[in-house]
Amino acid sequence: MHHDHVPDIPVRNPYGFDAEQQRVFEAADAFARRELYPLATRMDAEEWWPPEAFGKIAEAGFFGITVAEEDGGLGLDLVSAGAVVQAFGRWNHALALSYLVHDNIVLDNLYRNTNAEQRRRYLPDMIAGRAIGALGLTEPGAGSDAMGSMRTTARREGDHYLLNGTKIYITNGPVADVLLVYAKTSPERGAKGISAFIVEKGFEGFKVAQKLTKMGYRGSPTAELVFQDCRVPAQNLVGEEDGGVKVVMGGLDIERAMIAPLCLGVAERAHELSVEYACMRQQFGQPIGSFQMIQSMIADMYVEIETMRTFTYRTLAECTRWPGAGGRGELHKLTAACALFAAEACHRVLDHAIQIHGGSGYIWDSEINRLYRSIKLLEIGAGTTQVRKMIIAGELLAGLETRGRQPGTPASSQR
Repeated sequence: MHHDHVPDIPVRNPYGFDAEQQRVFEAADAFARRELYPLATRMDAEEWWPPEAFGKIAEAGFFGITVAEEDGGLGLDLVSAGAVVQAFGRWNHALALSYLVHDNIVLDNLYRNTNAEQRRRYLPDMIAGRAIGALGLTEPGAGSDAMGSMRTTARREGDHYLLNGTKIYITNGPVADVLLVYAKTSPERGAKGISAFIVEKGFEGFKVAQKLTKMGYRGSPTAELVFQDCRVPAQNLVGEEDGGVKVVMGGLDIERAMIAPLCLGVAERAHELSVEYACMRQQFGQPIGSFQMIQSMIADMYVEIETMRTFTYRTLAECTRWPGAGGRGELHKLTAACALFAAEACHRVLDHAIQIHGGSGYIWDSEINRLYRSIKLLEIGAGTTQVRKMIIAGELLAGLETRGRQPGTPASSQR
């Protein structure tokens, strides 16, 4: 059920890229097809992590996309970062996810929120692919209510903090060298008592409790992490004590925006495989692509993908224009909406793709089946579909009382 022939996905301008963004996109697409695609089958079958992959990505120059050139990065914007994720997502979505967590969710977040000394200590190895990043937010009892229900604590003791607690479903957890971890320094203050810390895998009191086996994105390793009086130097506090909410929320908004190009890349690959199969598969003496119901699904997939493309890059362009505006307002709403649509559209595209492939698509080791098993994660991670809807509605309905009207009253009646 493997595809020996790799169809040519058109490398074209996805959404008004400028010349530099287009160059980055084309280079990432060619690199991922050549270097990452051959790893995908084994990664899924064995939940195998290719130890050389991050070194190859670094050598090709794809880490530190949004880090300024004087700090060792490429000095590009989030649109360029999204273009790389989209390209990687086409050819190896598991590595694309690990890349996204490392380069955007951790590296970009550290770059925007750390001091000069912290950047000097951690950024070079992360940009060089020598140190892998992971984010420690979700806990066994704190998922959608990640901050309010957080139970991991950090207590100051001399020139260290002692971290105690458990994090779960942590992407890159089993292979991470540098972790951005959130803990409550003032538990009585709830979400306003959270701080962010940089934890190294060798710190006393930190361990990977177990690697978790997943349905999809199987080559992107996920773990449960345990902190038992984990000693973290006070200089590894990111920002101010009890100031972690700002770091979390800004990072989450950009994370939501950045999972959209991953969904786009997966959907593009599924569409190409489906078109190829519809042309190749013969039934009733003709290719199934000649049947209108197959054509209908292929057309619907195309419309979903092109709509995802426009929404994805419009949102990333807005994130670039308004850095640090996360956690509230228009950008908060827009990124939630973009992730909501992209994840659900990817689900619809892959549902059509499996239907077009029929029995061959239901076989576990087929490429289209591997793509299909990816669809649920991004409807759950970075805020579930339902949380995204709550964010959108909350922003749309904010200020109703101050504007003197009740929910459900048409805005036009208040003129």
